[in-house]
Parts: sequence; C-alpha cells; structure tokens
Amino acid sequence: MTKRHISYLACAAALCGSLLGAAPATAVHRTLVVHPGESIQKAVDAAEPGDTVLVLAGTYHESVKVTTPQLTLRGMGPDTVLQPAAKKAKSTAKKAAEKSCAAMGNGICVVGTKSKAVDDVTIARMTVTGFSRTGVMAVGTANLNVHGVAAVKNGQWGIAEERSVHSTYRNNVARSNGDAGLFLANTITAEKGATDTDGTVVEHNLLEKNRIGVTVRRLRNLTVSDNSVTGNCAGVFVVGDENKPKAGRITVADNQVVKNNKYCKKTAKLSFLQGSGIVLTGAEDTLVTGNVVTGNSGKSPLSGGVVLFKSFVGATSDKNQITRNNLSGNAPADLINQETAKRGNAFKDNTCKKSKPAGLC
Repeated sequence: MTKRHISYLACAAALCGSLLGAAPATAVHRTLVVHPGESIQKAVDAAEPGDTVLVLAGTYHESVKVTTPQLTLRGMGPDTVLQPAAKKAKSTAKKAAEKSCAAMGNGICVVGTKSKAVDDVTIARMTVTGFSRTGVMAVGTANLNVHGVAAVKNGQWGIAEERSVHSTYRNNVARSNGDAGLFLANTITAEKGATDTDGTVVEHNLLEKNRIGVTVRRLRNLTVSDNSVTGNCAGVFVVGDENKPKAGRITVADNQVVKNNKYCKKTAKLSFLQGSGIVLTGAEDTLVTGNVVTGNSGKSPLSGGVVLFKSFVGATSDKNQITRNNLSGNAPADLINQETAKRGNAFKDNTCKKSKPAGLC
C-alpha cells in the first residue's frame, strides 16, 4: 500500500470518528533526519509541534534557533557536533538573520516571546562547542528539557537560561566554558527581584573546569542535586542582591563538590575566585544538605567549603539551613558564615573540622 493510500485512510478514519462521535485520531508526529552536510536549521524550520529533528553523527557548522513548541532536537550522542559557521564579511544591512542565534554568539537558542513562552522543547544528545557566547541558550521557555548535551569550550556559558520556568537539566556535561557551566537567571540584562522557576531541576550533571560550575542568580523554587562539580574556580553559586523578592527557596543537595581550585581573575563585579565549594550570597530560605564538599582551597574572599558570603552590594543571607553535609580539607575553613548571628542561618549536623567563626562544626 502506498503512502498516499495510508494518508487517505487516516483522514477517512478521523472523519468517520468525528461523524460517529468518537474521539479524533491522534496526530502523527514525524522524525526529520539531518545528514552531515545538510542544514539542521532547515529541518527545524520545517518541523511542526510534536516532531523530532534527528541529527546524525557528524560535525555541523551552524547555529540553530528553535521557536516551535513541543519540538525535540536530538543528536546521536557526543559524535553529533555543533560548531560555529565560518565567519563571513560583515554586511551593513540589518537583516533578520544577523539578529539570530549565530549573531549573538550562541550555538542553540530556544526562544519564546515576552508574552508567550515556547513550551515542551527537548534538546538532547549532542556536543555544542566553540561558540563565542553560549552553547545552549534558552529565553522565555516552559518545560524545557536538556539532557545528554556536552557544552564544551564556549566563551561564556555552557548552558544558560533566563525568563524560563520548570526546566530540567539532566545528565549533561559542561566543561571548560568561560564563565558558568550552567547559568540560570531571572533576567540577564536587568536588575530585578528573584522570580519563581516553578520547580526547575539541575541534576546528575558533570560540571568541570569552568569558571563556576553552576550559578543560580535571582531565582526561587529550584533544586540543584546529585551533580559532580570539580576543577572549577568555584563550585556552586546561589546569588541574590538588594532587589525584592530575594533569591531563595532553593535546595542544593547530594552534590559532589570537589577540588574547585582553578584560579580565575577578578571581574568588575566580583573578586578573584579560587577554592570555593558552595557559596550563598543574598539568599534566603535555602537548604544546603547532604553534599560532599572536599578539597576546595584558596585565598579569595569567597574561598572555603560552604560559605555564607557577605554580599558586595549589601544584600544579607537570611534563614538558610546548612545541614548534614560532609566537609573536609577546605581552606580557609569547611564552614564560613560572614553574616551576623541575627540573620537566622543555621548550621546543624555537619561533619567537618574547622569553621569561621568557630563552633559551626
């Protein structure tokens, strides 16, 4: 039977079901296969909600922008590689393409609008490397799922998001990126209060040799768990500021945060980094529990195992719970609290040897 006959019969079945009062037939979702030498973007543009774009093993020199909801963009594993396209001579014309994902220096962009999020997109099983800004960038998304992605040697962030809710980042590798391996923020360019992520999850990722393993900035209601964070200048940052509401209601649990002793020079906003395990600054109601934090050593103002850091902008850290962590070999101390005793922060049932001030272990 030919494909034309099959399509005809499917339409007939849907029509008959409608006439008989039955539920309509389920939509048929396609898999669009991209071979080496072909354009991923063309396949993405041709896809409809529910479709899968399957990218075969090979190296593809392009950036890809996804705006279609319920789309899956999947490679074949680490051997599906996305790299920047060759640079072209600059044009004075302001074409739409020049405002694209590539023009921003990103590898893959998943982009909604300020009024409508793009929902249920999956990015999976590929390597994104060598982009001047970010490997995978999400803006205005809901229910984004990124898994099995290797974001390697990108200029700023490995994987990043802003203005997004209920994301899942699982089983990814972010290595040797210029700033954070994983960067999650309310909004990148504006100073605003923290926003609720509606339960974003960052788990079972390998974050190594970046400036910071994972940064959570001005967000609430989020979990960072069961990640391996090693060889960065700093492991995990939970960052708020003087805006309201504060960053908080975050769980940092069961992570391996080991030997984040790479040296990173200071920036306009932050001291040099070296030897920071888990740092909370300007955060509230955050739970840090069950983590193994070992061998993080340095002389930065933010160095140490678990550090409640007194913010450069004067934002306090309040009512955070640091419990049941296993800490050793961190310097200048395993636990450091730079806040006053009246901020309601609690250190309980941790295994450690040295703290500042004394008595936290």
